[in-house]
Amino acid sequence: MNSQQVALRHACRVLQPNNLVFLYPPLTRSYHASFPRKALTDRISRFLGKKDLSSQESTSVSATSQSSTPKGRRKGNAQAVEQLEEPALVQGSLASNSVWGAVAPSATPSATPSPTKKAFEVGLEGRNQQNMAFALDPRPKARRLWQRKMIVRHIRRRGRPTKEMEIARTEKSHLSKSHFFKTSMKKLAPLARQIAGKSLDEAILQMRFSGKKVAKDVKEHLLQARYEAITSRGMGLSPTSPEEIDRRLTKDPSQTPPLAHETPIKSHKFGHAPDPSTIYISEAWINRGSYGQEPEFRARGRTNMLRPPYTGISVVLKEEKTRIRQKAEKEAKALRKRLSGKNLWVQLPDRKVTAQRQHLLW
Repeated sequence: MNSQQVALRHACRVLQPNNLVFLYPPLTRSYHASFPRKALTDRISRFLGKKDLSSQESTSVSATSQSSTPKGRRKGNAQAVEQLEEPALVQGSLASNSVWGAVAPSATPSATPSPTKKAFEVGLEGRNQQNMAFALDPRPKARRLWQRKMIVRHIRRRGRPTKEMEIARTEKSHLSKSHFFKTSMKKLAPLARQIAGKSLDEAILQMRFSGKKVAKDVKEHLLQARYEAITSRGMGLSPTSPEEIDRRLTKDPSQTPPLAHETPIKSHKFGHAPDPSTIYISEAWINRGSYGQEPEFRARGRTNMLRPPYTGISVVLKEEKTRIRQKAEKEAKALRKRLSGKNLWVQLPDRKVTAQRQHLLW
């Protein structure tokens, strides 16, 4: 206890109870560090109150007394708090040369036509072609040479499409590539060879009852590929014309249809033409993926890093219309070969006499 505190205690003892005087320093508000906004608001309010007091003292004494009242201080504090709580919102705008100027909506609706409508009314004619050329025509010289080549080819063939173009226009195909499965190429390659050449329904059935672990992933990919082929390419949709329906209804019932386990190739041997809209797997191959990393925790705090392989599968789906055409072309080629007489095997071929001798050799 210091001397000042001792003197204060003696002074309090001497005074009477009705005339007590408490001596204490001016109190100041202190806030925790978690309330910086409240402390800042209080400081600003005190600062504004002092500023109003000093400005009003120079004008009149009445104004000084009015501003020094608690009511005036509370009013100044409320104004300061309101300014801090609700700051004025200033909305910005896009630059005149911004690429989003034609798409961004206007901040305030108005009766006048917006610049968005004007930008869309201009159309492609009003756009800057030089800016678009960087993306649409990055190599103009190569593009001109390719156009010249295509025009010359079209003139030489007199507008007749090539065989590849005719096949692409009349037959449908769909390529579907799967994600990478957690398996090796050695395990996935036999499944790819198993489903190649089979109809899509039969391949799904094979993968359903297969004992391989990855066969489940292959089956899900085949289902996804079938959905994509039907929706994007229109494959597997049989014709619904009245002529086709009548032809199916008037089919000879004495002919035994192919069994469910027989492939379309086997049904051809017995004279049964499959439905041209049936989807089959023309090609199937596997794709090597990257290796992963998995920890293998062993004894004594040791850890081995494993490198599990990842492999994907790709399938090309086509319709039976393609296989019917290929079979017809193969038969026509064999017939031309037989009719031409070249390289045709006979039992006693006619050969030219090459070595003549005076005496017989037998």
